[in-house]
Amino acid sequence: MLDLIIKGGVVVTATDMFPCDVGVKDGKIVEMGMNLDMDAKEVVDATGKLVLPGALDVHTHLAMPFGGTISADSYLSGTRAAACGGVTTIFDYPVQRKGGTIMDLVNSKKAILEKEACVDWASHCIITDFNDGQILEEMEEAVKEGITSYKCFMVYKKAGMMVDDGMFATLLLRAKELGALVNVHAENSDMIDYFEAKFKKEGNLSPWYHYLARQEFVEAEADRRALHWCKHLDAPLYIVHMADKEGLEACIEGKKEGVPIYVETCPQYLEFTCEVYKREDGRNFVCSPPIKGEESRQALWEAIKKNQIDVVATDHCPFQSYEKDWGIDDFTKIPNGCAGLENMYPYMLDAANSGKITFSQAVALCSTNPARIFGCEKKGGVRVGNDADIVIYDRDKDFTISVNNMHSDYDHTIWEGKKLHGYPVKTFLRGQLVYDNGDFVGKPGMGRFVKRVPRS
Repeated sequence: MLDLIIKGGVVVTATDMFPCDVGVKDGKIVEMGMNLDMDAKEVVDATGKLVLPGALDVHTHLAMPFGGTISADSYLSGTRAAACGGVTTIFDYPVQRKGGTIMDLVNSKKAILEKEACVDWASHCIITDFNDGQILEEMEEAVKEGITSYKCFMVYKKAGMMVDDGMFATLLLRAKELGALVNVHAENSDMIDYFEAKFKKEGNLSPWYHYLARQEFVEAEADRRALHWCKHLDAPLYIVHMADKEGLEACIEGKKEGVPIYVETCPQYLEFTCEVYKREDGRNFVCSPPIKGEESRQALWEAIKKNQIDVVATDHCPFQSYEKDWGIDDFTKIPNGCAGLENMYPYMLDAANSGKITFSQAVALCSTNPARIFGCEKKGGVRVGNDADIVIYDRDKDFTISVNNMHSDYDHTIWEGKKLHGYPVKTFLRGQLVYDNGDFVGKPGMGRFVKRVPRS
């Protein structure tokens, strides 16, 4: 007897859509076919609806110390919101500091997540110091434990988080050797410091100057530099939160040349432009890299339509209104980050529902590609043998985003008032219902650590 059959829906993969029933047992998809005639403990009618793989948000910052505070979503509230937005796996970014080890850091987070996580989870690890080479040695053990991706910052020098080009190249080569993948936040730190000092001296401190201090060319130079090392070291690289046209175009050309480069962007860069920083609530949109101009926004959408961007993720790092208000008279004091975890999949599926992209492209960007790139073998697709991470999507359901109907712990959202046509109505995590038509019905501790496989 099966545990669950989802009947009558249209299954969406990264390449196709087809009517199909889905049978689940012991958390896995075990049967797929038309009109499955099998006994099951539960049968869910998905007639007229789409049956999608759960999304993987491979870029979140939950319970993260930053800017003098901690991001508003705990592991519990953040993963609860994830489930309600059709995200069944999140990736966290714990920060390794001088003297700290990878496994001690990851295990300390694991102890919390095992109690709080409402969806499955994995860890990238941000490297800020090699500890006289100990981190490079420890990476081998960490990869065996399923920690197969590492991040470095080309910014945040004053915060002690930035790596120089030598550290960056060393990390690229070590990761290549171990079958791991380096993620990079690409902006030019020296230019940002120069512009911030200049604007402060001039008394130009509104959120608009956050954008001007980190405008397109500031990001693009670092994108090109990161691409340069990736190309000439022949080491795979994943650029997070791409926001500018020039850097994007360089990466697209690199892809055409066979450079092992992956590109991620985020919904905020697809929806808004830098004009938001002129609004009265502009500080709420402060994130890094900042939202760019219309030319970059259009370029990102064109690249998505042409399958030249690999992943859409969120960089979810929300803060409370009163914390954003710390920078009401000085943009450098605004904690950087916005909400998006519960909105990503519905937003991209709305784009598919309106014909801007296909549903298969939305699934590829939010589920199949991130699972493949980051070694999640049993995630990213509705197929036999995979975890039964499944979203049922109603193409006819209208939904307006508001802080009042989200499931996070923040008190505002940049997505307030955004209207979507089509919305998830059920989310299953390994065959267990965790979201049901507006309500979270799972429980903390349901999530499991995803042990990832290294790159071949």
